[in-house]
Amino acid sequence: MLQEFEIMDELVLKEQIVDETAMSRRAFLQGTGLLLGFALTGASTESVFAAPASQVVESEVTGTFAPNGFIRINPTGAVTLVIPMIEMGQGVYTSLSMLLAEELEVKLDQIQVQHAPPNHALYVNSIIGIQNTGGSASVRAFWTPLRQAGAVGRNLLIAAAAKRWNVDPATCRAKDGVVFDASGSKHLSYGELATAAAKLPVPSAANVKLKDAKDFTLIGTRARRVDSAIKVDGRALYGIDTRLPGMKVAAVAISPVLGGKAKTVDEKAALAVKGVRQVVNIDEAVAMVADHMGAAKKGLEAAAITWDDGPNGKVNNADIVKQLEEESKKPGAVARNVGDVGKALAASAQRVDAIYQVPFLAHAAMEPMNCTVHLQKDRCDIWVGTQAPTITQSQVAELTGLPTDAIKIHNHLIGGGFGRRLEADGTILAVKIAKHVDGPLKVIWSREEDIQHDMYRPYYLDRLSAGLDAAGKPVAWTHRIAGSSVMARYYPPYFKDGLDPDAIEAAAEPPYALPNIHVDFVRVEPPGVRTSWWRGVGPTHNVFVVESFIDELAHAAKQDPVAYRKGLLGHNPRALAVLSLAAEKAGWGSPLPARHGRGISVQFAYGSYTSQVAEVEVAADGSVKVKRIVCAIDCGMYVNPDTIEAQVQGGTLFGLTAALHGSITFKDGRVEQSNFDSYLPMRIDEVPVVETHLIKNAKAPGGIGEAPTAIVSAAVTNAIFAATGKRVRSLPIDTNSLKSSS
Repeated sequence: MLQEFEIMDELVLKEQIVDETAMSRRAFLQGTGLLLGFALTGASTESVFAAPASQVVESEVTGTFAPNGFIRINPTGAVTLVIPMIEMGQGVYTSLSMLLAEELEVKLDQIQVQHAPPNHALYVNSIIGIQNTGGSASVRAFWTPLRQAGAVGRNLLIAAAAKRWNVDPATCRAKDGVVFDASGSKHLSYGELATAAAKLPVPSAANVKLKDAKDFTLIGTRARRVDSAIKVDGRALYGIDTRLPGMKVAAVAISPVLGGKAKTVDEKAALAVKGVRQVVNIDEAVAMVADHMGAAKKGLEAAAITWDDGPNGKVNNADIVKQLEEESKKPGAVARNVGDVGKALAASAQRVDAIYQVPFLAHAAMEPMNCTVHLQKDRCDIWVGTQAPTITQSQVAELTGLPTDAIKIHNHLIGGGFGRRLEADGTILAVKIAKHVDGPLKVIWSREEDIQHDMYRPYYLDRLSAGLDAAGKPVAWTHRIAGSSVMARYYPPYFKDGLDPDAIEAAAEPPYALPNIHVDFVRVEPPGVRTSWWRGVGPTHNVFVVESFIDELAHAAKQDPVAYRKGLLGHNPRALAVLSLAAEKAGWGSPLPARHGRGISVQFAYGSYTSQVAEVEVAADGSVKVKRIVCAIDCGMYVNPDTIEAQVQGGTLFGLTAALHGSITFKDGRVEQSNFDSYLPMRIDEVPVVETHLIKNAKAPGGIGEAPTAIVSAAVTNAIFAATGKRVRSLPIDTNSLKSSS
């Protein structure tokens, strides 16, 4: 039966990835191909390359204990990239393949991708420190290692050809997967050279010269995404599409209050529904196991479940906000302290104070939470789309008591992650249910369960004060952040001395010249609410707060918002450049009709400099129409401009959706929002024109995916102020407060 599952798994993955078991140990040890492994440890950019293929053990070949990153070249000439990052719509299949292809000297369409197996030590995301896809870190983390892997591979293949021809390798060259001699009359394909190259000693990455940027032929060009075709024609398969022989399907009802459990379940009525096979009650959730999803959902309805709410049944939003208000009055852990803020504030010519708030936010990915599990006595196979395979693997091992290497994660394309799939709770719930079911089981959350049992972007409340001199420049700046710490729960070693490095990002180091600055953080954990990552966490609230407050200071100083910022960015040429470019392209200063306005924001986050200008119209009834977004971004050396533009568009709309509509609220311990009628996505008629302007330089690459999400809300609310004179200090935007009084 296991063999059937493995065959089916190969069919499920189809063209998306290469099956992990496609190469046998015998074929490998016979030297039929060239395999290059490299390890990424810590934040180092130096790759440590593995032993020649003949010395690599079977587990590394089959994927059970595969090396962190490797390229495989078989006698057909096919190149496989074991890709360390998960594809969830951000384009890493393409961008990371481009990095490898550039140095390996192959065409992009010659590369196949295979998801890396769980292995912290070998597949570490060096920006974050563990194996996961997040932090806008894919290109940043693997910019050097993947190019090194390609360069080493190219050198080995050239060396193999030169040895066969008895010539100096320096006289040979590689192009499009073929090695040529000096005259060009002799040539050998990579497939023809793979076996011989596998027997050569692997050179140190440090001794392999990488291309100069001026010699790039692929990096920096517009390359079509390698996964587009299968997504357009419907061949792409996600975790929710998993099909296995004998598989049952389960719908779940989870306690509507965190910490609650089922009180009554009418199992007899549920089992009377045709197709329902089993009712599984694990206290915090009830699963209806059936032949298909329709029967499972009808079974849940027939079960007429009632709940014991437990200790969090009285949790309300107002109480959470009150807790934040009170705690934010107390000093927090100091993130930055420069100069003497108290003295400068007391001596300032003008003082400005403000309180800002941002709400809980759900992820609401198009693919709801799902997981397929086959739990057996000695192993557990899991088919899921996860951003954090090793965390998932270790948590399942702890739950089942199986050794880690008995937990097989079959990763998939993800239909929207946004940080939600950095968490393993969906998989853990599926495994708990699977413990009571024979054979493979697919557990699918409804949209309502997905939204009401999310792990939310934290609610934050920020207090700011600034002192201005006679010329209007800030001489004192204080910023206190109060909210949950995701880092303290998810990466405890990174939470030190009461500081969450993510919660203070873009606040502790704003891009402006501020001679006296004090920033602190007060950790406040809301009762009955789980918080987590959300396409950026800290910057998604800090940039809104900092850029809104800078706009307030510009207004207090009676200065243009762009000119005011320029006066504070003389020391920061990259930030100044994106600000100037965005303002220029947006036509800053040109006249607009009444109740139209432009707003600007600037940020340095995720390793990139970004500026956005929003143009909005505010109707007399207070409704806001965002007409145009102009984005200038300096992300250093970029790989694929098409991917960047797509990320800017998608990230901008994700952040704009939150600014206009996003809010998760609690009443009697329950999330009040349940579907897209109450947790609103942007409708197509709300979507503005989004323009992207890139600044290219030779700096190391920065991140893209979360940058536009973090910056857009401040640009929009600053534009609203320009249009109406009304300041927005909390999100989502309250249109009732923007109604015209005339």
